[in-house]
Amino acid sequence: MLATTSRRGRRTIAALAGSAVLALLASACTGSSDTGGTDDSASGKDVTITFWHGWSQDNELKAINDNIAAFEKAHPNIHVKAVGNVADDKVNQALRAGGDDAPDVVSSFTTNNVGMFCSTKVFLDLKPLLDKSGIDPAKTFPATMLNYTQYKGNQCSLPLLGDAYGLYYNKKAFAAAGIANPPKTFSEFATDAKLLTQTDGDSYKQLGFMPLYHGYESTTEHYLGQYGATYFGADGKSNLATDPKVAAMLKWQKDMVDQLGGYAKLDKFRSTFGEEFSAKNPFHTGQVAMILDGEWRTASLATSKPDFEWATAPFPVPDDQADTWGRGYQTGTIVGIASSSKKQAASWELVKYLTTDTDALVNFANAIHNVPSTFAALDSPKLQADTNVKTFLDIAKNKYSGTTPPVANGGAYIITLQNLGYDIESGKQTDVAAGLAATAKQIDTDLAQAK
Repeated sequence: MLATTSRRGRRTIAALAGSAVLALLASACTGSSDTGGTDDSASGKDVTITFWHGWSQDNELKAINDNIAAFEKAHPNIHVKAVGNVADDKVNQALRAGGDDAPDVVSSFTTNNVGMFCSTKVFLDLKPLLDKSGIDPAKTFPATMLNYTQYKGNQCSLPLLGDAYGLYYNKKAFAAAGIANPPKTFSEFATDAKLLTQTDGDSYKQLGFMPLYHGYESTTEHYLGQYGATYFGADGKSNLATDPKVAAMLKWQKDMVDQLGGYAKLDKFRSTFGEEFSAKNPFHTGQVAMILDGEWRTASLATSKPDFEWATAPFPVPDDQADTWGRGYQTGTIVGIASSSKKQAASWELVKYLTTDTDALVNFANAIHNVPSTFAALDSPKLQADTNVKTFLDIAKNKYSGTTPPVANGGAYIITLQNLGYDIESGKQTDVAAGLAATAKQIDTDLAQAK
């Protein structure tokens, strides 16, 4: 999925969408996090619940509708009215307004909005329901996925499939450059990127890697996933200026930009790239020999069938963290129950089924080429996973993998950091320490205003 407004690209743009919907939730009436909204579903009476989600492509809709049909068969008195292709701004407006037109169950592609959903209590705290059902979240869901579905102890959502980011590489280009294996450390990565780069005047015949932050999934948060940055201290304030991993990442990325031809040359070449989620993606066309991308790319490549053999591996890590190779940035789809729902018992049955039923998760993951979100589903023999897909399953299970932490104002802090990254890579900001100090101050100010 992992990316943004479309299923495949939504993560990068959706990460930035948090600030766009902030005003809606910030001005919303704070909801109730108790589980008092009951219904008659337990007694066998018919109940209809409304489920809003963002899936829109034919295969996605078939997959989620198949799961809903299986749920309804197992719960014949609970009927689900599913509404697809719903964006977070519409969700937030409906949750704020409440009433009969509001959804009971909501799925969102934007994990960066979890902090807002939880802190404003428009989503129900699911911990009492998990406890009542005998579900231990720590034993059910990978730690990173749990981290991005809760906020300050409020488990207001659960993971519903996930995305993991890794390295895709052109095996034909590797062979031509005399490279035997994918790089594991950033020094190896830099060497390989240069070997794979073939210049053509002020452009390129082939670029080893596009390091620019506008290079589709090559964003600050995805790069920082290889460093294990924490973003915030125990006091809740930004530690971007004091965590050396952040400065190290910014320096590494700028060094890659300079080594591969400089910002102007790279940006000019980037302007020739085709649409990210099409057969004109620069990796598909051979313009770029290595990319950072999510598991969904395996399906895209299988469909477009480029004229070279490709493979996947974990993205490289800093040399001083070589033992963490295998890690990667993670995000995913989340699902929660509206606090305003008067049918919370039936809603919980649906959420529990979608997020913990192994066959449901495996069937869904197989259909839309995402990473399952429970340990049982990740290890299921029914999961369709070749070597290239297995790379991302292993990343999802890796203890060093991480994500961006939920905060009260969504993804605003990620936008602020990304803007600094743009300034550094282009040469507009040359003092990294000063830039990070100003960025951290701005993030703290924005968070204070969101409370």
